[in-house]
Amino acid sequence: MVGRLDTGIDVLDRKLDGGLPPGCIVAYTAQPASQSELLLYELTAARGTLYLSTERSDDAVRHAIEASPSEVGSPTVRHVTSDDPLEEATRLIGALPDGANLIIDTIDVLEHADTDEYVTFLNELKSQMLETGSIAVLHCLEGTDVPNGRTRTIHAADAVFHLRTKTAGSELENHLTIPKFRGGAQPTEAIKLELTEEVAIDTSRDIA
Repeated sequence: MVGRLDTGIDVLDRKLDGGLPPGCIVAYTAQPASQSELLLYELTAARGTLYLSTERSDDAVRHAIEASPSEVGSPTVRHVTSDDPLEEATRLIGALPDGANLIIDTIDVLEHADTDEYVTFLNELKSQMLETGSIAVLHCLEGTDVPNGRTRTIHAADAVFHLRTKTAGSELENHLTIPKFRGGAQPTEAIKLELTEEVAIDTSRDIA
C-alpha cells in the first residue's frame, strides 16, 4: 500500500499490505523466555533506528545485534538509566529524525511510572511519531509482574503483535498474531515463525 513503511521482515510486510503506516505505535508482547528480540533486531535493517534499552546495557544490546545472524542495521543504542526514565526517554525521542524506527526494549520500566505521567508520555510519543513519520515498537514482556501501565500501552498502540512460544512434541513453535491493527485490514491468521537465524515463515507444518 502506498505510503506504508516496510518493516524489513517480508512475512510481516505481506500480511500488513506493505508495512506499517507512518506514525504507527506497535505494542509487541512476548514471554521473556522467547527469542522475541530477534524480530526487534531485524527491524533495524529497514531504516535508521533509535534503540532505547531500559534494562540491558547499551554495550550488551550492540553486541547482541552485531552477533545476530540475520540482516540487521546499525542502530543508535542508548541505555535509559536515570531516576526519571520517562523524562530521559522523552528527551532522547525528541531528537528522532524523520522516517525512523524507534524501539523501546522493554517498555515495562516506563509502565511502572505514575499513570497520569505515563499516559502523557504515550500521547507525546504518538505526536512525535506522526510529526516525524516514524514507527515506534514497544517491547512488552509478559509474566507474573505485569506493570500497571500495560493496559494503557495496549490501548494507545495502533497495532499489537503477540508472540506466543510453545512446545509441540520435541519442537518449539512460535506463532505471531496481530489482534489489533488500526492501519487497515487486520490479519486474521496466526503466522508461524522460525526464530533461529532469521525471522521467516515456518513451512514445516500448516500455519495455525
